[in-house]
Amino acid sequence: MNLETFYEYCTSKRGVTEHFPFDEDTLVFKVGDKIFALSSLKQWEIGSPSVNLKCNPDLAKEWRVQFEGIQPGFHMNKNHWNTVAINSDVSDLFLKEMIDHSYGLVFKGLTKKVQQEVLFMT
Repeated sequence: MNLETFYEYCTSKRGVTEHFPFDEDTLVFKVGDKIFALSSLKQWEIGSPSVNLKCNPDLAKEWRVQFEGIQPGFHMNKNHWNTVAINSDVSDLFLKEMIDHSYGLVFKGLTKKVQQEVLFMT
């Protein structure tokens, strides 16, 4: 997967906004003002991209065993976040499924009011 595909996939989801809250390098995707994905632009430039994605704790452990390219979340809560090496043994299709999973977890954690606001965004 390349950066453009990753970016387009994340921003195609309802209510997603992009931010650089930490520095000019870390691209952050949010839904309802909550982070569901973040990635270093410098790592894309040097050819070793990865993304941090939220994950159900049981699935996080299972996926880490199944894939070398999935590790505990770098600089994140290791129980709830994975760092996924892009273009590793994790296929693009599975990466998209992981992005969907992360988005879904974050969306479900939003208040009902914010969920409704996101659902009715155009």
